[in-house]
Amino acid sequence: MTAMPTDAPSPLDVEAIRADFPCLHQQVHGKPLVYLDNAASSQTPQAVLDALTHYYTHDRANVHRGVHELSQRASAAYDGARSRIQAFLNAEREEECVYVRGTTEAINLVAQSWGPANVGPGDEIVITQLEHHANIVPWQLLCQRTGATLRHIPIDAAGALRMDVAAEVIGPRCKLVAVAHVSNALGTINPVAEIVRLAHAQGALVLVDGAQATPHLPVDVQALGCDFYAFSGHKVCGPTGIGALWGRHHLLEAMPPWQGGGDMISEVRLDVSTYQPPPLRFEAGTHHIAGVIGLGAALDYLMDLGMDRIAAYEHDLFTYATARLATVERIRPVGTAAHKAGVFSFLVDGAHPTDVGTLLDSQGIAVRTGHHCAQPVMTFYGVSATARASFAFYNTRDEVDRFVEALHKVLSWL
Repeated sequence: MTAMPTDAPSPLDVEAIRADFPCLHQQVHGKPLVYLDNAASSQTPQAVLDALTHYYTHDRANVHRGVHELSQRASAAYDGARSRIQAFLNAEREEECVYVRGTTEAINLVAQSWGPANVGPGDEIVITQLEHHANIVPWQLLCQRTGATLRHIPIDAAGALRMDVAAEVIGPRCKLVAVAHVSNALGTINPVAEIVRLAHAQGALVLVDGAQATPHLPVDVQALGCDFYAFSGHKVCGPTGIGALWGRHHLLEAMPPWQGGGDMISEVRLDVSTYQPPPLRFEAGTHHIAGVIGLGAALDYLMDLGMDRIAAYEHDLFTYATARLATVERIRPVGTAAHKAGVFSFLVDGAHPTDVGTLLDSQGIAVRTGHHCAQPVMTFYGVSATARASFAFYNTRDEVDRFVEALHKVLSWL
């Protein structure tokens, strides 16, 4: 056996990890569950479930409101999650990390707060052809309100960004580039640092949709050089309805509130109000307290495993899966970029993706079918939908083999 390089991350104990995820250990239609819909939502480890239960059974109180013990404990747990986000993203300051409901809300926050103050007629916003709808529609709305123009960086047949065109699209009128770190529909890992270089050379900012990157890759916002970074809790083994926006502190300081209410104010009078500094300025009202606490526990769990170890394991697993799936007749992969996360989007010749997904479900295999909230990608490939298997660090080679076996069975039925 070849010795592992000394600088390689130590391997994960995947069987021990699987024991942490109660939802994985069930039967679906009489078959052991193989959960391959991780790009939609990941599963939740017991440590996160315990954190949620502890809040609801011991510390159930509002935060920043009370001097009593329950409120103090809830506030400490709630505020403490911000340092976990800072560490997870390698942000410079805790105050740069804003609690939001998820990536969609984070992008809308920037579009509605930063946007109107910085974008006007004749300006340009640049997106890519790979984007999730959440990183398209807010910029369409901003351009409609301000008279700016929305442009995009196209993709090639493999589903990789046309970086030879990017330098032309990101021009002197560009105010912001909004780009997915990883494509949810295809798994393409985009060259974010290069896009940042091009944008900054034109004086433009860069917002990164990190929803699909944060579960799979180490993310360092300082190394990437971007200006905003957004992700969702339910993709990183945390609760739904919670996420985070990271932004450079000087940018957040200059941005006005986008919602008004309690906790985001410094002083309220009947005629005028003053506002808290970031991040509280953007966190009006009673937030998803349990969700914040659960997100903090989820990030602790991932950081304890080590994102470098997760990335190495998933790369190996996806390499194995890609080779196994290549042996299945009538399977046509959609998106074959050289740099990919663990997303296998595919078509079955002669069958609709929904039928494929339904038949796979009868075998206990959970995949996603549809346009994956990425209709421009589907349009590019001339299809309305694909089937998508997406992998996580708790999936195994045995599950890949069962997926391939189920595909063969489905093909025999079609």
